Amino acid sequence: MNIRKTLTLIGLTLLMTIGAKAQNVGIKTNLISDAVTSPNLGVEFRMTPKWTFDLSGQVNMWNIHQRRWRHWMVQPEARIWICEAFQGSFFGFHAIGGQYNIGHFGNFGGKFLDHLNFLGSDFSKLKDHRYQGWGVGAGVAYGYAWMLGKHWNLELELGVGWIYTWYDRYPCGECGTKDGNGHHNYFGPTKFSFAVEYLF
Repeated sequence: MNIRKTLTLIGLTLLMTIGAKAQNVGIKTNLISDAVTSPNLGVEFRMTPKWTFDLSGQVNMWNIHQRRWRHWMVQPEARIWICEAFQGSFFGFHAIGGQYNIGHFGNFGGKFLDHLNFLGSDFSKLKDHRYQGWGVGAGVAYGYAWMLGKHWNLELELGVGWIYTWYDRYPCGECGTKDGNGHHNYFGPTKFSFAVEYLF
């Protein structure tokens, strides 16, 4: 997984916004991703009074109880705000790209994974196999931002869309010999964020 490209892209976006006027740039983190051990960072800047551009990325390089849960992802998004940027309702149009190495959860997911077939995606396969690959996609979202003060916002956003993914399949968490490969089209939630944002 090439984490340097992800961090470089976020860093370049931050550099482009350093000279922006006050209250036109926000730095944020998605508390939901943080809670599931996927550190993330986002930057958002105003392009017009009602349009902003948001770029977020997350990475997870750890194993959980010897199960694979590694990935990185970037998600650029154009947002149109109903009233004014950074406050109230907005609609977003996002793209998604990243790599993953997840699965072989065994009994870790219990009976929950046994019957988890959601919108045509059979997540029960994650119990007995590990999947390593990449994915790209796009989606639409609705969100709302609450102003907590001059510099602080809370933001809730839910997005749905499509992801195309290509993968190699392995029979165990540490195996180097794959036992298959394939691709999959996923339709469903593509973004779920409860973020705290600092505006400057």
